[in-house]
Order: sequence, then structure tokens, then C-alpha cells
Amino acid sequence: MDHATLAKRVKEVALLEGDFTLRSGKKSKFYFDKYLFETQPDILEAMGQEIAKRLPAETTRIAGPELGAVALAAAGSLASRKPFFIVRNAKKDYGTAKTIEGKLEKGDNVVLVEDIVTSGGQVIEAIKNITEAGAKVVKVIVALDRLEGGKENILAAAPGVPYEAILNKGDMGM
Repeated sequence: MDHATLAKRVKEVALLEGDFTLRSGKKSKFYFDKYLFETQPDILEAMGQEIAKRLPAETTRIAGPELGAVALAAAGSLASRKPFFIVRNAKKDYGTAKTIEGKLEKGDNVVLVEDIVTSGGQVIEAIKNITEAGAKVVKVIVALDRLEGGKENILAAAPGVPYEAILNKGDMGM
């Protein structure tokens, strides 16, 4: 699927208009429902291919913060044949009590995949968790950037970590 078609598909299935409060606490007149686009096989497959072609050569694993980026990380894993793991929002207080689900080893070079970025808070927290586990985040790939300062916040919190968005709201004529 080419870039323009992917943008059109995401917009037609996931753009909602109204009054919304975003995860960042910001108010918005529009909302991209990640679950509406991530559950469409054609979009998910195209996103996986886009993630795979953007992976640096040194990538050993792909990471996706729960819950929204898990499907994207899995799609990128399938397309690239690189293993993925999940970064929890908070350490669970039962079972293994881990913030990282799946295999992550010290020294791994990780590409962090995120669904939608507004302020970048979840990405910054995930980078911290991955780094504390002894791995290195070598790139952040975002499915959709709302262009509301998230990229700048991420780059300030993780200097030297490249950031790339597959789509941004401008790609959808917004």
C-alpha cells in the first residue's frame, strides 16, 4: 500500500470528530482511534511493512508499549522476522511482576514502536524501562504523529535516538 493510500485508509476508518480528552490531558476536536485502524488487516499489514523497512541494520528486537502498540510491534516483527516484546505501563503486582513481557537481553538494540504520539509521555517512559533493563533504544517509529510537540519531547528526553513517523495528521489533510 503506498503512503497516500495508507493515510487515506487510516483517516477513513479511525478519525473521529467531537470533543475528546487525550491521554496527555489535552482537549481535542478530533481523535484517531488506534484500535479502529490497527484491527484492519490491510492497514496493520501495511504498517508492519513500513516498520520493517525503517529498522536500522543493528536492530535485534522491536518493542511495543501496552496496549495500543502491541499489534504494531507484532506486525513489524512478522514483516521483519525480528522478535518483539511488550513494555508494560506499570509493573504488575502478581505473577512475574515484570515491566517487560517477552525476551529482552542486556545489550539488545531495540526499535520502539508507538501507535499515536501527542505529548510523547508513553514513549519516554518506555525508553526509560528498556534502558533500565540494559538494552539500547536505537530508534523510535510512530504510526501516527499528531504534531503536537511529542516528537520534540521525545528527542529532548532521549537525545541521539532517531524518531520517525510513518504518518502525521498533515498526511490526512489536517
